[in-house]
Amino acid sequence: MSAEIFGALRLLEKERGISMDFMLEKINKAIITACKNTYDGNEDVVVSIDEENGIFEVELLKTVTEEVEFPGKEISLEDAREIDKNAEIGSQVKVNLNTKQFGRIAAQTARNIIRQGIKDGERNQITKEFQNKQNQIVSALIERIDEKTGAFTLRIGKAESTLPKSEQIGNECVKEGDHIKVYVSDVKVSEKGPKILISRTNPNFVKKVFESEIPEISDGIVEIESVSREAGLRSKVAVRSNNPNVDAIGSCIGSHGNRLNSIIEELGGEKIDLVEYSDDPEKFVSSALSPAKVIKVELDELSPKTCRVTVPDSQLSLAIGNRGQNVRLAARLTGYKIDIHPESGFYGE
Repeated sequence: MSAEIFGALRLLEKERGISMDFMLEKINKAIITACKNTYDGNEDVVVSIDEENGIFEVELLKTVTEEVEFPGKEISLEDAREIDKNAEIGSQVKVNLNTKQFGRIAAQTARNIIRQGIKDGERNQITKEFQNKQNQIVSALIERIDEKTGAFTLRIGKAESTLPKSEQIGNECVKEGDHIKVYVSDVKVSEKGPKILISRTNPNFVKKVFESEIPEISDGIVEIESVSREAGLRSKVAVRSNNPNVDAIGSCIGSHGNRLNSIIEELGGEKIDLVEYSDDPEKFVSSALSPAKVIKVELDELSPKTCRVTVPDSQLSLAIGNRGQNVRLAARLTGYKIDIHPESGFYGE
């Protein structure tokens, strides 16, 4: 029986990643509970586990009494001396137990505790796994698409998670059985198990896609300073080079634009503006407003993180962008409030 227990625990550890020590602790708890329910509330149990030699023994401590009123807790002197010849009234002896003799209810309780232990062990494994993957991109399988809400039910390794419509990129053309990449933004632990929060709209998703596609970024030669994003529509990515011989923007674009095109494809066709980062806020704001050309940037000395930007009249619409998108993304990218004015000083129509 002992060999079977250890064999089952080793198999559980191998197939589900639940440690033997964790399950032995749960089994120990289950045995104590079963003893309490079977032996007059006696939970004074000694569980001896010798994994090396495959020994698993359960002993119940009973008090030696002249008259036995509670057989689950007490033992007569005559019976006690068959176990320990030095036993005396008032002393305790260890009685070997056969766990097969537990009552039906006690045995069922023990089984439930062990089953719950397996569930807890799997939850702990999933929690650890995803805490290590937090702020990273993982591959996920689309198991189901909710026709009403548009939410995706995803399988990520052994875990299941939901990608709500609000965290998806536009109207993505995907189907059940497809694999997609998602960003693990947070892992929350609850009584029901770990809740994995995932996203494809988070600005960090863009950053991690760049890291996976551009070797110079993963090697630290080129750095991403900031990202601003309107998922599915457009992103601005500020990059800088730590090597004067390496062009940050050129590295991200790649030969014939192959690197940038791969990223755009992963983002569902989302437009990407690459911006040269500068420690000089005037230069940085000017670059962030690309593709519009900027005449000058004036920092507001009375209002921190605020600037006035002058652009040619012909570039005004381009600088502001459709419904203010370009200037809005530039402001998020730089951290500056940007007030745009045409060179003539008049907005016109």
